[in-house]
Amino acid sequence: MLKSKKGFTLIELMIVVAIIGILAAVAIPRFAQMLDKSREGATKGNLSAIRSSISIYYSEKEGVWPTDISTSFTSYLYPIPPAKANQLGNVSTVDVSQTGVPGSAGVGWSYIATAGQTYTGNVFANSTATDTKGSSFTTY
Repeated sequence: MLKSKKGFTLIELMIVVAIIGILAAVAIPRFAQMLDKSREGATKGNLSAIRSSISIYYSEKEGVWPTDISTSFTSYLYPIPPAKANQLGNVSTVDVSQTGVPGSAGVGWSYIATAGQTYTGNVFANSTATDTKGSSFTTY
């Protein structure tokens, strides 16, 4: 009686492992890029929330911009959401010393509180670093 041999040969197994390795090599960088894009999207959403709450404050205070959005702003937006993008440090710190659009790399948010400046009452992502599309974070 002859026994029928069942199973896979070593060559077949090696081919399957090689195919899985190739698929993983293609998928892992794409996954990392998708994570970066999702963090940038969260940053844009958080920036929109901050800007909306500043507009509400401005309307309720009849044309007065908040002087500091990190401490005296809690009834409009608490806590300040973080800037999630890797280049922005994933922090919710607010730099209020700016008098214009940020001109260097930094972390968190930048709020223009100086009265009479062109961008008074505006908040920006506090970095000139670029996102995955090559746009500066300050253009958000």
